[in-house]
Amino acid sequence: MFQNRILKRICTNKTSLAGFILVAFFGLVALLAPWLAPVHNKNNPYQMPQKSYAIAPQPPSGGYWFGTTEQQYDLYYGVVWGARLAFEIGVTVTFFAFLVGLLVGATAAYFGGKVDEVLMRLTDVVFAVPSLVLAMVIAAMLGPDIKNMMIALTVVSWPSYARLIRGDILSVKQRDYVTAARTLGARGPRILLRHILPNSIYPSVVVASLDIGYVVLTAASLSFLGLGAQPGTADWGQLIAMSRNWVLGTAQNPFAYWYTVAAPGGAIFLFVLGWNLLGDAFRDILDPRQV
Repeated sequence: MFQNRILKRICTNKTSLAGFILVAFFGLVALLAPWLAPVHNKNNPYQMPQKSYAIAPQPPSGGYWFGTTEQQYDLYYGVVWGARLAFEIGVTVTFFAFLVGLLVGATAAYFGGKVDEVLMRLTDVVFAVPSLVLAMVIAAMLGPDIKNMMIALTVVSWPSYARLIRGDILSVKQRDYVTAARTLGARGPRILLRHILPNSIYPSVVVASLDIGYVVLTAASLSFLGLGAQPGTADWGQLIAMSRNWVLGTAQNPFAYWYTVAAPGGAIFLFVLGWNLLGDAFRDILDPRQV
């Protein structure tokens, strides 16, 4: 029944359907990446093939459907495998940030007192620094690498979940059915896991679905700044970084190298848009106040 409700809501709302189609499209591209763009380096499938070391990008052609970047990396390969990397980064970071936020927020709200005070002040410390700036500092300290970038993004992402979950649990724990469970003899973890969390976690799930796109966008920003993927990696932010010297084209033709920006930029735009639209659908489905 719940699955039917989800499908009905998505199919009857045009924006939700558009988001679902976009996410499904990128998911299909990520799943079929080894067939759409055969692996160039078996040890590292995210390493883009390099035609030569020539500086100027080359326009789309039969051999290179999206053209090449500077130093002749294949844009098509980068966009296709970049979709798989985007899912890997977005889902992994969001999952672990949600998990840490759930643990911190639930512990703070349920036990209260000094435990709540200590954990929320720790959360405030992380919130005191702009997330992108803090992610840049952590990524720079750990060194430019995909895994280090994911660690940095996880560190700056969990506080929002902790605050949201804490607020929802503080509200739910005062409800009559929680009081009834205590009266019947239920204690501690049983009340938290069976009665409180299932009724307070849905808003955080909606935020998590929206955050996947935001995480990918932030990861692209770090890669653009040289704090994420290594040069030659099939990462959309890295591809845009390679195009920055060619954005203005030439004196005769300002759009001479349009493809260097259009391919990765369009992929990021559509990917983030899809998750945002799908997140709105999840909000409508999971919010009990929605009719």
